[in-house]
Amino acid sequence: MAKPKFQLTQYSLFIFLFLGILLCFFLVEASSQLQLGLEDHEPWLNEEDEEVILVQSSHDSKKRCDFLVGKWVYDQSYPLYDSNCPYLSTAVTCQKNGRPDSDYEKWKWKPQGCSIPRFDALDFLGRMRKKRIMLVGDSIMRNQWESLVCLVQGVIPNGRKRVMYSGPSMAFHAMDFETSIEFSWAPLLVELKKGPENKRILHLDLIQENAKYWRGVDILVFDSAHWWTHSDKWSSWDYFMEGNNLLKSMNPMVAYQKGLTTWSKWVDSNLDPRKTRVIFRSMSPRHNRENGWKCYNQKRPLAFFSHQHVPEQLLVLQGVLRRMRFPVYLQDITTSTALRRDGHPSVYTRAMAQEEKQHPRDFSSDCSHWCLPGVPDIWNEMLSALLKQ
Repeated sequence: MAKPKFQLTQYSLFIFLFLGILLCFFLVEASSQLQLGLEDHEPWLNEEDEEVILVQSSHDSKKRCDFLVGKWVYDQSYPLYDSNCPYLSTAVTCQKNGRPDSDYEKWKWKPQGCSIPRFDALDFLGRMRKKRIMLVGDSIMRNQWESLVCLVQGVIPNGRKRVMYSGPSMAFHAMDFETSIEFSWAPLLVELKKGPENKRILHLDLIQENAKYWRGVDILVFDSAHWWTHSDKWSSWDYFMEGNNLLKSMNPMVAYQKGLTTWSKWVDSNLDPRKTRVIFRSMSPRHNRENGWKCYNQKRPLAFFSHQHVPEQLLVLQGVLRRMRFPVYLQDITTSTALRRDGHPSVYTRAMAQEEKQHPRDFSSDCSHWCLPGVPDIWNEMLSALLKQ
């Protein structure tokens, strides 16, 4: 007997169609629930990790911690080290030099809507294991380097840490972590050379002599601003040179833009973002009006600005970074730090005898650099958060 042929009836077709619609609905709903779960619930993150993701994410502006908007809050648990740290320059150890107040050490920057995790030396060194970190720039960047070294050195046993010097660079080595925290002196980034008659020539399009120290580094942090705005009396150069053109004068912000552009081209051409992270710290504000005495005897941060002023150097820097291919992170500390006129050494750049203390105004007042412990420690807490993966 022949087998009956399968006949697809109208009823069977309806059943298959109905089941197909149910399956599609189920798949869409499951996908939606999964996506909702990923967005609203991240059980593998603790509170500190969430803070760091707020800081770091460049893909989701809603999750990014904006360091610009916030306030200084008094925190009795600070500072994280004291002025006996052996790696501090005498000029920034304000407590040892006789500064009578110490509250400037206890202020922490609190961004609006998020927070910066407290610096954890062991955690930082663990994340930086087998890495080179280099801070490049002027004496304010050295100020920050000394802060970072002092933040980590306390958890490293004696004999397992050392500082080495090589040309314009210095390096702190945490030997058990195979980590180095380095400083490279390059206040203008581009090259300043001696020319005929011992004249100082700033080559706006040359950078190789400085940049040779930056190769092979895992994390590069740059700054460059103050030296570009020195007055004629304190200028670091006699001539500008670009190509074969020797110029006696140039608008300082035009020169700054040319110098930064030379730097940006070097970064774009020589660094691989898969191997090197680059951060540019914005200018550290000075409070040296009134002949350098604006910061003397200041004991509290300003609460707010009567008017907001964006320095021209920051606008130039932002413009250069926007034109780069390499993803450079701008660490903008200018606005928050401008409130901290209380944090400078002022006259306490050296220890004064008892008689000298009676006449402090007989001495110069440093309203550019920062006492340590102090403001640069907060920059490094920001830096640590930025680097946390």
